[in-house]
Amino acid sequence: MDSLMARSEESLLAEAKAGSRESLGDLLELFSNYLHVLAVGQMGRRLQTRVSTSDVVQETFLEAHQGFPQFRGTSVPEFYAWLRKILVNNLHRAIEMHIGTQKRDLRREVSLDALAHSLDQSTTRLDAILPDRELSPSRAFAHHELQLQIANTLAQLPPDYRYVLILRHLESMPFEEVAKRMERSVGAVRMLWLRAIEALRHEWKGGSSA
Repeated sequence: MDSLMARSEESLLAEAKAGSRESLGDLLELFSNYLHVLAVGQMGRRLQTRVSTSDVVQETFLEAHQGFPQFRGTSVPEFYAWLRKILVNNLHRAIEMHIGTQKRDLRREVSLDALAHSLDQSTTRLDAILPDRELSPSRAFAHHELQLQIANTLAQLPPDYRYVLILRHLESMPFEEVAKRMERSVGAVRMLWLRAIEALRHEWKGGSSA
């Protein structure tokens, strides 16, 4: 099943490069949870009250559809990188529009380069979110394929579970900072994190055994 997913990505990309808009749409849909996970990690609570993560991802998909003729890559990893670049631009635009105009110091902190670096760091941490290495897939995944499957697994969790895992692992926030972001006590966040880890373990076992 995992190798089938890899083959479908490659074939969909080839078909999209050959001019199939339907294949491009199917390919983008495979990345929906992946982009959502990355976007959530970069959007604070205040920004999420002004613009939804789904809107940012949909805007990324729209621009990918429109700009695909200019995509010069030939591999799925190159397509990943291209989508992330579009996502970074849209996140930066949302921050500038909804927050940056209100706090000049925050605008300096969220430069395009800094945002791109932060998102890249989140991407490299995504495959480390698994609670136990024994839960890794039985067959070796390419790096991007493992990240895609983990993002799909996170999407099955309740929103608070998903959010605490993203902040704690992808953004490497200490519990004190996670508590501030989630507007909860540190003790409550620790308990939430433990339950989220257990839920992730359960979902991952179910998905990897399917």
